[in-house]
Amino acid sequence: MSRAFNHNSGWSYFCRGVSTFALALLATFHVQADQTKLPEAIIGEAGPLTGQNIQYHPSNSLSIGYLAKPSGEGPHPSVILIHEWNGLIQRVKETADSFAKEGYIALAVDLYSGRTGANPEENMSLVRETLSKPEKLIANLNSAVSYLKKQKNSNQKVATIGWCYGGGVALTFALGGEHHDATAIFYGRLLADPQALSHVDHEFYGTFVENDRGIPVSDVENFVSVLRSAGIPNDVHIYDEVRHGFWLHVDRDPETNTGPAIDAWERLKGFLNRTIL
Repeated sequence: MSRAFNHNSGWSYFCRGVSTFALALLATFHVQADQTKLPEAIIGEAGPLTGQNIQYHPSNSLSIGYLAKPSGEGPHPSVILIHEWNGLIQRVKETADSFAKEGYIALAVDLYSGRTGANPEENMSLVRETLSKPEKLIANLNSAVSYLKKQKNSNQKVATIGWCYGGGVALTFALGGEHHDATAIFYGRLLADPQALSHVDHEFYGTFVENDRGIPVSDVENFVSVLRSAGIPNDVHIYDEVRHGFWLHVDRDPETNTGPAIDAWERLKGFLNRTIL
């Protein structure tokens, strides 16, 4: 089951439940969900990497991102992928390749200056260090936007997509970074400050889960309420049966995760079609 804060002709309305038809579909996720509808990267079936490591941030030579490009001359829209709390690991690079297959120029950024965490303690140390200096995060992502817009096959439109730590950073960037066209947050920390959010000029996508100790449902509801009050378009869902991290790592529990992941993926593709194509 999911709770939806649905997109409606560019604006949002609050919905505490879903229709009978939608409930029936959700009930059949476990037995009918087809993993071929999902990017290979997030179900653990990605092939060898096809992109390249690149230096996109002039102010920090240690920050090496991963760039994946679609085939064809374009022009193509661009997505910035913002990693989870453990850094720019293989799974995120594979996901960039998957977005390139969908027709996006995908840049997986590195906010940890080449480092990755090997355990929760190391991950949290990196999170605390970088969140304590938000201006450096914004400068990093500003460079990413600039780099993507300079690509000769770019259509000059850019969306950010972040997971967990990266979802919260994506929101920070929406509030204080270089102009971009869309923000997608997967179970990232939220801010419900009407004054700060009133300056945002683009649509938000959000995928959250009920079973998340770090981001309670009330926080999501408050976030959507503020977006709606500010007239900011959004498509936000809370999925009830899955856990934090389910989308980028469907293969951790494919029986439970696949159906909701497909729904979130279809919503995400529709969001990107609306905002950056």
